Amino acid sequence: MSTSSPVSLRRFLLGFALVALLVAGAVSYLASSSPDGLDAATTRGCDTVETDTGETLVGDCIAQNASAHPLSDSPLADYTVGGRSHLTGVAGVIGAAATFVVAGGLFWLLARARRNRTSP
Repeated sequence: MSTSSPVSLRRFLLGFALVALLVAGAVSYLASSSPDGLDAATTRGCDTVETDTGETLVGDCIAQNASAHPLSDSPLADYTVGGRSHLTGVAGVIGAAATFVVAGGLFWLLARARRNRTSP
């Protein structure tokens, strides 16, 4: 069994984080704005009609029973920053960084608990 040095592990994690942030920031601009498979399947049987209050679904489809998510007005809703669609990459970087922070914190807590359990 081979173990890596802490320096090479840190370099790997730093490189991984940089690549992930680059992908989140750059590739997110290439994402399609068309509905994905789930959205398309739930709106089958309905048509979207413009009204004074926005878009409304008419017909018979599953999506008519949908309601807005409680966080739909949050700053990063719909992969944007404050509703600005040209900041999709920034939203991706923020999301990736938040994921790294939460995952890193959980891994640190688990490792600490394991060390405390095994120490005399």
